[in-house]
Amino acid sequence: MPKAGIVRQIGGMIVSHGRRYIFVHIPKTAGTALALALEARAMADDLMIGDTPKALRRRKRVDGMRMAGRKWKHATLSDGIGLYTPEEARRYFTFTLVRNPWDRLVSYYHWLRGQGFDHGAVHAAKTYGFGAFLAQPLIRRSLQAHSYASYMRLPDGGLCCSSFIRLEHFVEDVAALEAHLGFALGVLPVANRSEREADYRRYYDSSSVDLVAEICAEDIAQFNYKFNR
Repeated sequence: MPKAGIVRQIGGMIVSHGRRYIFVHIPKTAGTALALALEARAMADDLMIGDTPKALRRRKRVDGMRMAGRKWKHATLSDGIGLYTPEEARRYFTFTLVRNPWDRLVSYYHWLRGQGFDHGAVHAAKTYGFGAFLAQPLIRRSLQAHSYASYMRLPDGGLCCSSFIRLEHFVEDVAALEAHLGFALGVLPVANRSEREADYRRYYDSSSVDLVAEICAEDIAQFNYKFNR
């Protein structure tokens, strides 16, 4: 298990045929920390897509494999077909991390502001304050099109997720994964942290609270999230 501390590598999807699990990494949900914890106990034939040290060492193995969708660290379950079959996905323990949307979007905004690549979301974060950033049509469309559940659907549209692990209830929710693995993951390392205040509520006014409630309505309803946790 990695020691606690700031880790700057980026995580990603992990497919373990040996342990029969698939981890899908949704952006800005603390997925890097979980990926690092899983990689610390990785089997020799586990497949990894990301920028952590172990994933980089194994990149050639994945580079030679075809996937149904984009080959990147935030690939959806449907994207990953090719690394596994739909039938394997249904049999395996499939899981992902989710996070209170009001908290997640603060991290997303501050992460974007620190990036240098050419993308509309990066430009919007660097141009606008937080509330105005959320109101940009590009941001609204992107968030509404990529609900948490959308990452865990197979090509036929069916939801395939053994466990949505809520970051705010990690110890409780990770129990099913640990039972499947046969070992405890322990305390997660702090990884890929955005430069921001710890209390996300400080970034909101009543208008932006309501805007996130509208944009992320599907996620909020599915996991019963509230602004005040």
